Amino acid sequence: MENFIHLFNSGGFVMYPLLLLSIITLAIAVERFSYYRTNRRGSKAFFHGVYHAAAQKDWSVVRQLCQEFPSALSRVIASGMENDSSERAMKDAFEDRMEMESINFHRYLDYLSAVVTISPLLGLLGTVTGMIQTFGVLDSGGGAAAITGGVGEALVATATGLCVAIIAFCFYTYFSHQLDTLVTDTERLCSTVIGAKRESWDKA
Repeated sequence: MENFIHLFNSGGFVMYPLLLLSIITLAIAVERFSYYRTNRRGSKAFFHGVYHAAAQKDWSVVRQLCQEFPSALSRVIASGMENDSSERAMKDAFEDRMEMESINFHRYLDYLSAVVTISPLLGLLGTVTGMIQTFGVLDSGGGAAAITGGVGEALVATATGLCVAIIAFCFYTYFSHQLDTLVTDTERLCSTVIGAKRESWDKA
C-alpha cells in the first residue's frame, strides 16, 4: 500500500484526474454490466421460441413468450405485435421501439469513449510537466536523484494514462459488441415475424 501511495504521488498532479477517470470507468462498467444482464436475460430462449412460433404462425405463443421473457428483445417484438394491423404499422412499431432500446443500451458509452481519448492526453501532460521539472533541476545544478524523480513522474503519469485508456477501451468494445449483437438478433427476429405475418395481410 505504501508503495502504491508513493507511486501515485510520484506521478504528479495529473494522477488525481486519472484516478477520477478510472473510478468513473469502473462505475460505468458495473452499471452497464447490470443493465445489459437484466435486459438480455433469456434472450436466446426467447429468440428460438418466437422464431419457431412465428414459423407455425402461432401468435398466441409469441405474445405469451413476450410476457414470460421480459427483455429488450421481447419489448420490441411485443410492440410490433400490438401494432400488427398492417406491415407498415408493424415495421414502424419495431423501428421506434428498437431505437428507444438502442439509446438505453448506448447510454454512458460516450463517456467511456471520452475517457479513452482524455486519459493518454493527461498522461502526456504528466510527461511534459515531469520533463520540465527535470530540466529545471538540470539548470539549477541538481543531483542525479532529483533528475531521476522528474523522469519518474513523467513515466508514471504516462503509464497510468495508458492503463486507464486501455481498460476503458476494453469495456467500450465489449459493450459495443453486445449492442451490435442485440441489434442484429432483433432485426433478424423482426424480419421473421413480418415475413410470417405477410401472408395474413395479403389475404386481408
